[in-house]
Amino acid sequence: MKKKRSLARLFTVLFILFALVTTVISGLMTYHSQTETYHAEVVSDLQKISSNLVGMMEKEGNYFSYLKAWFSEHPEDLQVPTDFRDDLPEVRQAFYEYMSIHYDGRIPGVSINVSELDREAMRLYMTWRFEYWFSVFLDATEEFKLSYIYFIYPQEGEDHKMIYLFDPSMENIVETEDGRQLIIFGDQVYEPLEEHAYMWRTWETGEEQYAVDSVDNEYGYMYTYCQPLVVDGEKVGLLCADTSVDHVTAEIRSGVKNQAFAAAIVLAISTVILYLLLRDRILRRIVRLEQNVEIYSENKDPAFADEIRKKSGPYDELGSLSERFADMIGALDEYMVGLQKITAEKERIGAELSVATQIQADMLPRIFPAFPDRNEFDIYASMTPAKEVGGDFYDFFLVDDNHLGVVMADVSGKGVPAALFMVIAKTLIKNRAQMGASPSDVLAYANSQLCEGNDAELFVTVWMAIIDISTGHGYAVNAGHEHPVIRRKDGKYELVIYRHSPAVATMEDLHFRQHEFQLNPGDSLFVYTDGVPEATDANNQLFGTDRMLDALNSARDGTPEDRLKSVKEAIDAFVGDAPQFDDITMLCLDYMGPEKEDSMLTLDAKLENLDTVLAFVDERLEGLACPMRKKMQIDVAVEEIFVNIVSYAYGPEGGTATIQVSTSENPDAVSVTFIDSGMPYNPLAKKDPDVTLPASKRKIGGLGIYMVKKSMDDVTYVYENNRNILTITKNLD
Repeated sequence: MKKKRSLARLFTVLFILFALVTTVISGLMTYHSQTETYHAEVVSDLQKISSNLVGMMEKEGNYFSYLKAWFSEHPEDLQVPTDFRDDLPEVRQAFYEYMSIHYDGRIPGVSINVSELDREAMRLYMTWRFEYWFSVFLDATEEFKLSYIYFIYPQEGEDHKMIYLFDPSMENIVETEDGRQLIIFGDQVYEPLEEHAYMWRTWETGEEQYAVDSVDNEYGYMYTYCQPLVVDGEKVGLLCADTSVDHVTAEIRSGVKNQAFAAAIVLAISTVILYLLLRDRILRRIVRLEQNVEIYSENKDPAFADEIRKKSGPYDELGSLSERFADMIGALDEYMVGLQKITAEKERIGAELSVATQIQADMLPRIFPAFPDRNEFDIYASMTPAKEVGGDFYDFFLVDDNHLGVVMADVSGKGVPAALFMVIAKTLIKNRAQMGASPSDVLAYANSQLCEGNDAELFVTVWMAIIDISTGHGYAVNAGHEHPVIRRKDGKYELVIYRHSPAVATMEDLHFRQHEFQLNPGDSLFVYTDGVPEATDANNQLFGTDRMLDALNSARDGTPEDRLKSVKEAIDAFVGDAPQFDDITMLCLDYMGPEKEDSMLTLDAKLENLDTVLAFVDERLEGLACPMRKKMQIDVAVEEIFVNIVSYAYGPEGGTATIQVSTSENPDAVSVTFIDSGMPYNPLAKKDPDVTLPASKRKIGGLGIYMVKKSMDDVTYVYENNRNILTITKNLD
């Protein structure tokens, strides 16, 4: 038996923890609030100070740029003493005297350009300006109680290295022979990007960032604010201001400690008072109720409910709890009897559902590889039901040796009714397809059968296709189902979106729209039910088709089984512990095509694809060592026939054309076959034009196909399976 813990002791511990946590949180919030306030004030002050100084520098215009350029070229000419403030009037006077003697007293920027000064005049002028600006920076530093103000610019050819044109630390001092101490400018310092992100961003953008870098180094914990100096659209450098935050931080912490101590005392007194009140009015009654519950748990006597009601005390929340517990004792006996009956019934239903699940699974093709003796394609499928018995299903089967049927479907509803409807729909679709019907005829037949006696008003969305294995040409019907996904060779998986027909069994006498498609060797097809994109996580966010495509593309170099596993793993990772609300069914087909897969090209019948067709034919003619004259004749014929398909075979919706290059039994002859699904038309049935007549008297049309017949050794036409098939043959000898 477990050792009982004192509830009074637990309450005491909880009250103490509450007081401690409240004190700590209050202190942290106060510290955080004061720190943020101070940080905002520091940024504002530094911005104002630096803006004022940059404004002063901008008034000098290009002369500050001259200052920087001159220093870069003549650092040895700059001699600024450590007592530069005292030296400033003298060097300024020396400059004006020199200008008076050598330049008739002309003033740079007024009556003479700085670039016209000789080296000595330039040295005096630059020394004066250096001492002036150094004085301005140090005066501002002292007046506003800052740590440093300095001017820097990046070192060319060096990553994250700054040149300190004005170094406020004055650490680099040299003593001359006459005993003077001179400041060495131009110190190069590595400023890492991770510590000075805003500094480097200010330089790169040339714009003020209104934020500070926090740096903790040998100079202390600093806030650094940088503002760019831009003259005539050219970045000159950065004016930076540092302020120390160590002292203010210490003051903030001291205030927070005092406040936290006072709050702790108040909370401690309040906690003691609250505990004494709760012990008499609540804790003792809880202990008494616990003792009554323990007595009932030992003897299970329903009559003990009256004893609990007598000792319940005032009718407040605890009194109500005692009354409810007494009522529960009587209801518990009734519940236990009913629970035994329900448990037995659930066990019986569970056994039946397990049998139904196994029957349903056995109806779906689950042995892979499904067609081990067929190298033209590889197929894999899976279904994960949301309940023991689901309403989704897939199917694939050979209609004959050259045609593959593929089905992906989703029955409305879940559980046993959906599963029974699924069995009937699957059987109707497969049986009708194996009788040689087209996909549209198959679904029309299934629709008429399923509508009979459909009192439950169930329906099924279906995507069905029948694919010619030798050519990859297929016909598909989408009856209210999800859009299929196709990956072209060396490409990515993409949705194929087109208009749907209504779902099967929604109403009688439906006709289903059928469209054709083409799979070329190396292409891949993926179909699925809505349980994939509509998988939902705990926040009711949908998995979506974008994540589905990403999962497919991440495994596009694998097998169909690898891609289905990739999608399922992505769904599981997305939904986490959220329950599965819908069946997840997927099928993937890789089409490899017949052995001579590189001798066939299928593409949209558009004029801009003419060059692609000619390049495809020429590449294969070169492999056959076709003479140039015959190659040109074949190219002219190919262009004439393809342009005719583009212009006349289809309506505004357009279509595809297939071009196949092959050699006959005679290796010295080559054939080019054109296949389209446009309106039936035999160009060979048209009467040849009378070329002996002048062009003005001949009827328009027919001349192109006439030239094809004359330049080729053989031209044939047939119309099979709703397709125009025109073949031209040219002897190569």
